[in-house]
Parts: sequence; C-alpha cells; structure tokens
Amino acid sequence: MAAANLIRSAFSGLVRKSTTYKAPVVCRLSTVALQQKYHTVKAITRTYNIQQIQNLVQYQRKRQYATGPVHKITQQEIEERVMKVCKAYDKLVSAQNRKIAVRNYSGGAPLTLQLIRDRVILVLQLYDKINPEKLSLESHFINDLGLDSLDHVEIIMAMEDEFGFEIPDADAERLLKPKDIVQYVADKEDIYE
Repeated sequence: MAAANLIRSAFSGLVRKSTTYKAPVVCRLSTVALQQKYHTVKAITRTYNIQQIQNLVQYQRKRQYATGPVHKITQQEIEERVMKVCKAYDKLVSAQNRKIAVRNYSGGAPLTLQLIRDRVILVLQLYDKINPEKLSLESHFINDLGLDSLDHVEIIMAMEDEFGFEIPDADAERLLKPKDIVQYVADKEDIYE
C-alpha cells in the first residue's frame, strides 16, 4: 500500500494545472522529485507485481485526462453526443406520456325535411341526363323525365353515396319520384315534422 501511495504521489506531482494554460503542464520541480524517488520505485517493482504497477499507471493517465482537455473534441463528436442525449430524452418522455390515441368524430348537422329535399334535388340536378327545368318533387323519373331502369339504378346509387347508407333493391324499386326518396330518407333517419 505504501508503494502505491508513493507511485501515486510521484505521478500526481508530475502533472500540475497551470493558471495561464488550460491544459495540464509538466512542472520541472516535479520531474526532479520523480528522479529522486526513482530508486525507491525501482525497489518497489521488485516486491509488487508488474501488472499492478501498469494498472496504477493507466489509472493515473485516466485521471490526468479527466483533469484537463487532452485532445480537442471535434464538432462531429459534439453533435453525436448531443443527438444521443436527445434520443434518450425523447424515449424517456414518450414512455412517460404514452397515451392511447382516440379519434373522435362529430355527428353531422341535424337533418330536417327541408335539408333532405334540398340535397335530393341537388343530386338530381347534377345528374347529366335530367333536365333541371323539368325537375320537381312530384316528377316521375321514367314518365316525366324520360329515364330508363339503368338511370334509375344510378340515381339510387348516388342517393346512397349522398346519405351514407345502402338502399335495398326491394325498396329502390318503389322510389320513382324525388318525393319518395325524401320520405324514405326521412323514415330511415327518424325525421318527422
């Protein structure tokens, strides 16, 4: 133990911090003191294992690096260190704030009979085979507007897209006027006035 303290004091005496320089500097007096203690250190190496001495020297070198900047850190090393810290922080924060994402949908505007009428008439006016001047709530698709059965199917599909529900074929055969479509949608949505 005394030998380890002697070696430690010898290496610590070798490196001193300078007030003018930020890096550690070797003092001349320390080297003289180390040379005087050389014979004592040489005697200690005979009794102690060489591996123990090498470990102690490496410990002193690590300690020396910790006391002052030995090599200049590059910009890239600084950026890598900062990114590592940021990534670790992000992982920590995301683990603490983990929440289950829930998407909430609002309901549509409340439907009224007048709104349903306006939407049905608008869809029918946009259909290219219907003359908007002849269109009314009482006009018959086949007799008054001159549509055939395929056109009638396309109109029913457009109404399904507009109101967001499927109309069965048995019900679609009975919807031959815009007024019938308005009444069917109102019954389906439970709208009464």
